[in-house]
Amino acid sequence: MARTGITPSQARRESKRARRERAGEILARLRREYPNTRLALDFQSPLQLLMATVLAAQCTDQKVNEVTPPLFRRYPTARDFAAADLTELEEMVRQTGFYRNKARALKNLGMTLVAEHGSEVPDDMEQLVALPGVGRKTANVVLGNAFGRAEGIAVDTHVQRLSRRLFLTEEEDPEKIERDLLPLLPREEWTRFALLLQDHGRKVCKARRPECAVCPVADLCPSAEF
Repeated sequence: MARTGITPSQARRESKRARRERAGEILARLRREYPNTRLALDFQSPLQLLMATVLAAQCTDQKVNEVTPPLFRRYPTARDFAAADLTELEEMVRQTGFYRNKARALKNLGMTLVAEHGSEVPDDMEQLVALPGVGRKTANVVLGNAFGRAEGIAVDTHVQRLSRRLFLTEEEDPEKIERDLLPLLPREEWTRFALLLQDHGRKVCKARRPECAVCPVADLCPSAEF
């Protein structure tokens, strides 16, 4: 198959300035392609988003969105999660997979929020990642989407796959990928860029069969083939 645009060898040799310009153009095109991009998880509060993000591990956002409405009606506050009967909580999140671990995680989060944060979700990266079971990706999702604070880029499987295919990074570890991406984009676009890559990863740049022929950034992608 023929390759067009920038090649992998060219991408590896490009200057920091050239890579920033390419990343900026990728961002601009994806913004035009997905003007209404938004987080796929449904939520109405930082607590709901925190809990939904925990449930989304190794589960589709669609399935989480089916599970969370009755869950949040049953447990509307951190204190409710803290006091939850574990067996009942397990049953309510069963469809998301790994339900025993997830139920314990939700209950432990509720208990910690009550004991250490006045039942409120903190809007601080250091405090968020100190919560049980919360890593930097989850913290970035909550800060960027619930609080409107761009502290980093949430690197999920879509962001990881696409940023590597685009040769914006050659790292595999999510935190190292994030460190490579941050200087390439304006801070105010960090949250949106992750959402755009997620949209593009679901619709076009799929894991097994990327649809390069209809990709709006194919000529900027060293991995694109036709």
